[in-house]
Amino acid sequence: MCGIVGIYSHEPVAAELHDSLIHLQHRGQDAAGIVTAQNGELFCKHGQGLVREIFTSADMETLPGHVGIAHVRYPTAGGYSKTDIQPVVAQQPFSIALAHNGNLTNHHALAESMRDELKTSLDSEVMLRMLLSYLQQMVDYGAKCAPNPPYEATTPSLFNALHHLFSQIKGSYSVVCLIPNQGLLAFRDPHGIRPLVWGERKRTDGRSDYIFASENTAFYALGFEPKGDLAPGEVMLVDTHGQLHRQIIAAKKFAPCIFEYVYFARPDATLDGVSVYRSRLRMGQNLARQWQKTYPDVKPDIVIPVPFTSNTAALSFAHELGVRYSEGLYKNPFIGRTFIMPNQKARARSVRYKLTPQRTEIENKKVLIIDDSIVRGTTSREIVKMIREFGAKEIYFASACPPVTHPCFYGIDMPSRDELIGAHGSTEKVREYLGVDVLLYQTQEDLVEAVTRRGTHQIENPCMACLNGNYVCGEMNQEKLQSLEMKRQLERA
Repeated sequence: MCGIVGIYSHEPVAAELHDSLIHLQHRGQDAAGIVTAQNGELFCKHGQGLVREIFTSADMETLPGHVGIAHVRYPTAGGYSKTDIQPVVAQQPFSIALAHNGNLTNHHALAESMRDELKTSLDSEVMLRMLLSYLQQMVDYGAKCAPNPPYEATTPSLFNALHHLFSQIKGSYSVVCLIPNQGLLAFRDPHGIRPLVWGERKRTDGRSDYIFASENTAFYALGFEPKGDLAPGEVMLVDTHGQLHRQIIAAKKFAPCIFEYVYFARPDATLDGVSVYRSRLRMGQNLARQWQKTYPDVKPDIVIPVPFTSNTAALSFAHELGVRYSEGLYKNPFIGRTFIMPNQKARARSVRYKLTPQRTEIENKKVLIIDDSIVRGTTSREIVKMIREFGAKEIYFASACPPVTHPCFYGIDMPSRDELIGAHGSTEKVREYLGVDVLLYQTQEDLVEAVTRRGTHQIENPCMACLNGNYVCGEMNQEKLQSLEMKRQLERA
């Protein structure tokens, strides 16, 4: 899971790309990069760490141009080295830069044929090299037909190259791509697994600026009006004249990732016509109703969220039960999200750094903890220990997400079934491992209902591969699953 943004503006764009990354920082804390274009040349700045640690005001002066793309990285494919930072850039046979959110499931097979060309281990670079090759073929063909140089790819030829690309790559991908002297491209995979939204900013002279991003969280601050989401398989191009072109390349069954609503997206985002905040309220409501049916005689004294992604669901859960909502865990805002930290040791260590129980809210009380999900169980178990240490009389635990039972190969850091606590035992075994008195999971049906109940959307069956093993791209079998798991584990070693 990563965060991407591309902006076409009539003013220098670097500072707005930087500010957009700040709004997308929750989607990746490992590395970040910005690429801008001016007079046919690309200008780049990459670094490891948080956005505020990488870029300075002086850097903005070294990133000229009115069009650019940017990326925050949370690694799921590729390594952790300094070379594996996006946007990826190629300068030959012509300049192009690309930033990608998602995972190509046939990345390794595609990489075999271009191994000598690759500078990184990223599937994003494989995609870049393939697109570059298809574009070059279009340019070569066009140059033969119109031999007076310089020849540049036309909008139809750009879209034709993407037809070729879509036919070869499999998996999830939302992409922004910068081609100097051509424009800003944005495209989304045929199932729409990873999110990609766009917005427009009308100028006083009648011209428009455009933005494409993983979420619309930065739009208000930058003055962009949200215009919606790219459709599954859609390509949008803002050419060098500021004209917007759109085309559906290859649409299939729409299946956006449900974990965006559970955990990744910021609550103020609207993705595919659904308010993330409202969907989380409904998750808490549905979970509370299930609690009342399953445990009618068990009532907590307080409901405590695991901050911050669980706050919204916990609030509606407490309201539905008629129980006091309490922020019984204080979160240090300067510690990153534990789920997207690079390894298990770092996640476990950071829990106590990040969260501090409040004794006055916990001691001698029946405490119900609400979390958005239980993935590995490491964080949840550590939190339960902390609540016990602060004197809770009884501890109950409820997850707004069903058990995570399968690895994700579409962009979430769930690389192996060995790491997923929900894949190896019953709810009772998980309860014992966590050390709680009662454990309740959301049902798959109630989760889908919570996401789809309201909003102007076309979502019927979201991607829930991590919950039900139904890989929407249809390319998985047991042998492929084991092979991908092994390769991902080797990359992370």
